[in-house]
Amino acid sequence: VVTTYCPANNEPIASVRQASLEDYEETVKKAKEAWKVWADIPAPKRGEIVRQIGDALRQKIKVLGSLVSLEMGKIFVEGVGEVQEYVDVCDYAVGLSRMIGGPILPSERPGHALIEQWNPVGLVGIITAFNFPVAVYGWNSAIAMICGNACLWKGAPTTSLISVAVTKIIAKVLEDNKVPGAICSLVCGGADIGTAMARDERMDLLSFTGSTKVGKQVALMVQERFGRSLLELGGNNAIIVFEDADLNLVIPSALFAAVGTAGQRCTTARRLFLHESVHDEVVAKLAKAYAQVRIGDPWDSDTLYGPLHTKEAVKMFLDAVDQAKQQGGSVICGGKVINRPGNYVEPTIVTGLPHDAPIVHTETFAPILYVLKFKEEEEVFAWNNEVKQGLSSSIFTKDLGRIFRWLGPRGSDCGIVNVNIPTSGAEIGGAFGGEKHTGGGRESGSDSWKLYMRRST
Repeated sequence: VVTTYCPANNEPIASVRQASLEDYEETVKKAKEAWKVWADIPAPKRGEIVRQIGDALRQKIKVLGSLVSLEMGKIFVEGVGEVQEYVDVCDYAVGLSRMIGGPILPSERPGHALIEQWNPVGLVGIITAFNFPVAVYGWNSAIAMICGNACLWKGAPTTSLISVAVTKIIAKVLEDNKVPGAICSLVCGGADIGTAMARDERMDLLSFTGSTKVGKQVALMVQERFGRSLLELGGNNAIIVFEDADLNLVIPSALFAAVGTAGQRCTTARRLFLHESVHDEVVAKLAKAYAQVRIGDPWDSDTLYGPLHTKEAVKMFLDAVDQAKQQGGSVICGGKVINRPGNYVEPTIVTGLPHDAPIVHTETFAPILYVLKFKEEEEVFAWNNEVKQGLSSSIFTKDLGRIFRWLGPRGSDCGIVNVNIPTSGAEIGGAFGGEKHTGGGRESGSDSWKLYMRRST
């Protein structure tokens, strides 16, 4: 039995019984049986059921958003926004359910037809992280479902209540439509269940969101059985501010990207490269903006910044601040634990480090922003790309030539490339994911649906 705690005060909320490996075995069998029913339903009809799931979530959006705030620790508007993402991707999936198709190609043989047919892979295992306990499952499950797959979800053990709540809402919709609730199965559990999923040949696709370290282990286990994986791992994202940037855009963007979700997004801005001509001005304005951040209980509508998710995260934050100082950085704001119940730390800005300092190249899942100085476009594009991860990136400039160089082959090497907007956040219509140690996976929009299907020629 795992106790789930509220990060805002470290008080226990509830106890959740974890699944045993026997429970897991039973669940996989039920999900595989349910798949046979689901795969036979025409795709537009599957889309109609996904539409109803979106509506059911819409009706409970505020209470689910509150639960995200209570159990994960992000502020209420972000909790609601996360459920809204699941609702939006359901809407997107409904349209997609009538549009998935393969081409009829010219055959070189007389009297023959050459067709590409797309079929569901079968059972999609979905392992999600604590920081987006609703949205990431939504991106995967809504698309996987209209493709004709059954889903087996393992959420983070520290956000089990959210996993249970979402699954109950989905199960009711499925059962009201006279199809098995096991089409969207849930197993609460830790590393033992995750390992079982990675090694299980019955998992036709395993979608994993989490750290690069664990993702590497998952990838190797899945690869060993020639399975398919979709990996959404770490990010070490940079914002680059050129001398011609609109600073009225830069300050709120950098603040939101670095401090939003208390720095616990994979798309959080961790490096801020400032052209030497605007460096001091931006640092002064940003420090002033940081001082105005309203810190408080995540469910209070006035709060902009809540706690870190766990006590361990607070320790990681303090270790990173110490390392930054040892490597020559100056903490110009923040850097300390806030004296109040819960896992609160000060949003932190560190200046004076070299672009390749070891701590700058380390993704610390906390609100620490490293501010770095540059001279030339070419060097700063290279610095953006020199880290192991390749998730999100952003430049602020008015130079059209530079914008197209940034989007081109020698520009950003990330999966998400922004211009004059922050690194964090994404649109469901685009394929979400990154390169290099971020894993190379893509979820949600564009042609990401192809990952949940197999192609027959």
